[in-house]
Order: sequence, then structure tokens, then C-alpha cells
Amino acid sequence: MFALRSLFVVAFLPLVNLTNAERILGAYVFQRHGDRTAKSWPPTKLTTLGYSQEYITGTFFHDRYISSNSSYQIEGISTDVVNLAQVTASAPQDDVIENSGEGFLQGLYPPIGSLATETLRNGSTVQSPMNGYQLIPMSDVKSGSGSEDNAWLQSTSACNNAKVSSDNYFSSNSFESLLSSTNELYQSLKPLVNRTFSSAELNYKNGYTIWDLLHVALIHNSTTTFPSSSLLNDQLMQKLFHLASEHEFNLAYNSSDQIRAVAGMTLAGEVLAALNETITSNGKSKLNIQFGAYATFLSYFGLARLSTADENFTGIPDYASSMAWELVTNNTGTGMPSTSDINVRFMFHNGTSFKGTTNLKAYPLFGQSTLELPWAQFVDESNKFAISSQRQWCQACGNTTGICDSTSNHIGGASSSSSSSSGSSSGGGISLGVAGIIGAMVTLGVLMGLLVVGMLAFGLRLVPKSALDSVRRGSDTSITPAMKMTA
Repeated sequence: MFALRSLFVVAFLPLVNLTNAERILGAYVFQRHGDRTAKSWPPTKLTTLGYSQEYITGTFFHDRYISSNSSYQIEGISTDVVNLAQVTASAPQDDVIENSGEGFLQGLYPPIGSLATETLRNGSTVQSPMNGYQLIPMSDVKSGSGSEDNAWLQSTSACNNAKVSSDNYFSSNSFESLLSSTNELYQSLKPLVNRTFSSAELNYKNGYTIWDLLHVALIHNSTTTFPSSSLLNDQLMQKLFHLASEHEFNLAYNSSDQIRAVAGMTLAGEVLAALNETITSNGKSKLNIQFGAYATFLSYFGLARLSTADENFTGIPDYASSMAWELVTNNTGTGMPSTSDINVRFMFHNGTSFKGTTNLKAYPLFGQSTLELPWAQFVDESNKFAISSQRQWCQACGNTTGICDSTSNHIGGASSSSSSSSGSSSGGGISLGVAGIIGAMVTLGVLMGLLVVGMLAFGLRLVPKSALDSVRRGSDTSITPAMKMTA
């Protein structure tokens, strides 16, 4: 599991060395929020440290994907002034996550200074505030709203079957075994957390929020408000972290009950849709960034079988961790190559902390041995679990109310082939296709009626082209219709 690391950034050092022939065509980044206050004391707030972590991470991705000096620059992306057609950002409605996104985007496209000066017609100039700070709007994603104010991992998914699946963990032999074997350990923490947790609450079932409270306290609390104790040492915190990770990973993913990982399934559909848009738009859409919480990381780790590449992928990722999917090609031409020449590379960085050789690093997906997958294979493997439409989500979750009253809207901008092809409504009404034809015929009838009224009002009539040509001298070859209107 991912070990606790120091809090401050020294560097990001990408491990993948691009050859001169390689081109990056686009990328999708999923970014965890920065440092925050403890979940057990809502409402949670992004800290100054957390905002700084996100700004630093955004700056790193600017240097990797945006800067004209980077060997990793996304081909054709605007380097100074953001082109909003090229960059898309999204986040759930959550204060911690949305504010983290703002910090990241400030680093991704920093203020442009004098480039933001505007000259008016009267000759006066206007300088943009904040040295030309660039605004990148964030759209809403459907899942994860309010997630940082909730200790329960599935509380914001709204997916009925995912909630039931996660609940099943609490009746498993694995859970019961850990609940019993760790009771003494959690009870020993009473002097440290008795203002937040009662004795009855000090057990493995609350393993994540207990660890989270102590983790936040060790970062922010002074010795006067959080006295040092011989009990609270690195060894204990590491043990609590492992237990918290075991707890949360089992709530986020189960190999025999895939719907438990609904957050990762939805993310996979969004990644597919966005990267496909980059390809089909011939590169007009270049960079997508989504901000979210650790649960989505864990569920995607499980679905993509990343633990086969590194067992640490069963651990809770640090604040400001990043996942990135890059579209790469060795085609030396210009423009978007054939999909047969496009590969996908998955990258991960565990937070903005630095220890030894912690870097943005490539890992093989889906139990494969290679770091890059052909686009077609990436699509096939992702589609084994990806949720790409609202219809799919409703069916997989077993939801029938709320947004699942109608399945016409889509998740992540991806269209549903099943919904578009069926074209029928419930309740025995006419199909959408028939309704469209009827509407078109009605519209055509109205237009023809207006045309007749206009001709009568102005004394116009339709005559054959040959009759008109016999009246006029010469011919009019610039008008192609066989029938013309004349007074």
C-alpha cells in the first residue's frame, strides 16, 4: 500500500523517455483534491497547503503538456492563452474538490500579464485584474457531490446496487476477522481521539475516519492542541493506514461484484468518450481534467487490475495524486493518424509528496505486460466494465427514480447506442422516429401554405423554365432550378 510520505514537493521527474518520433495527441487527467480538514469534523475545507499542492501539480502538467519547451507537449495545444475548445475541466459539487480544481487550473494556465491588455476604440487600455488570470470553467459531473463531507465511501454515488454491494463487505468473513483482531488496537487510541469518537465507535468499521483524523492532526495541529505521545509513532500510523486502505479498497472494489466499483466504471466511460473525441475531432479537443476523490482511484485501480503491476495500488492515494491517460503515436506525419497508429499510456503519480524516486510513472493496464496499448485494445478492455451512458448506469445500479425516470441524457458526453437506436418511448406511445417524420411533414405543410399565400398576395405564379426563356432574349445559365418565380 502507498506509504505515508513527506508533505513538500521537491520535483516531478517523468520516467518515460519519449523518442523523437513520439507525438502526444491528447490526454485525460484525473486529479485528487489537495490537503483538507478532517472528515469527522464537517464541513471539510481545503487548506492553504492543499491549494498549494494543487497549484504545484497544475504547474507540473503545464510544464509537461502545455509548455512549448516540453518534449511531452500535446501537439497543437495553445501555449500561452488558453483555448477553451482544447481544454475541458469538470468536478462534482463539492467545496474541497472544486476549490482544488481552481488551484490546479491556475497552475495549468498561469496569468498572462501584458497579453491580457485590451485597447478600446477611444485609445485607452484596460489591464486584466490579477495580472491577466485566465478563467477555465468547470462543468459538473453527476457523482461525488459533497463527497468530502461524508465518511461513507458510497454515500454520494446514488447507485443503489453499489451501496448494497459495499454493505455486503460488513458481513464478510474478512471484515469480521479484522473487526475482532484489531479491537484492542483501536481501543488503545481512546486518549487521542476521545473528543471525536466514543468507545463504541473505536473499531475497524471506522478505520478510515479514525486514521484520517490522526493523519490531519499530525499535519496541522501543534503540540499544544495535539500533545505528542509515545503511542502515536510512525509504526502505529503506518499500521492504521494499512487498515484504512484495506477497509476502503474493499468498499470500492470487489472482483466478483463489479458494480461496487461504480465510480471507476463511470470514470472509464468518461475517459473513453473524451479520448475518442480527441481522435474524431482531429485533435480539436486535446486535454481533459477531472477532479475527484480517492474512492474513484481505488475502484479504477481494481477494475484495471493495476495491483498486478504494483501491490501498492490497493492503498489510498495521497492528496493531489494524479492519473493520466495519454494518446501517443510514433507516426511521423502531421494531423491525426489512423487509430491503428495510436496507443494509450497510463501514468500515475502518488501525490505532490516526494521521497526517493517518487515520479509520474507509466504502469501497464489490464494485467498486460506492455506500458502502451493499441487504441483498439484499450477500447475493448475498457468496455468490459465502462459505463458510458445514463441508460447503462441506471440499469447497472438498478435505479428507477430520479434521473432514471428517463434515460435520454448521457454520462460524460458519450452517447448510448442502445438509447439512440431504439428510439421508442414507454407507455405505448408513438416512437421517436415516427414522431420526427410527422413533425417534419407538418413543418413542410406550413411552409408550403405560407408560400402560396405569398404568391397570391404579390401576384406571383410558377411557370416552366422553357416558357420564361422564350420570353427573354438569351438564356440565364446562372440559375439552376427548373422552375422559377416571376411576377
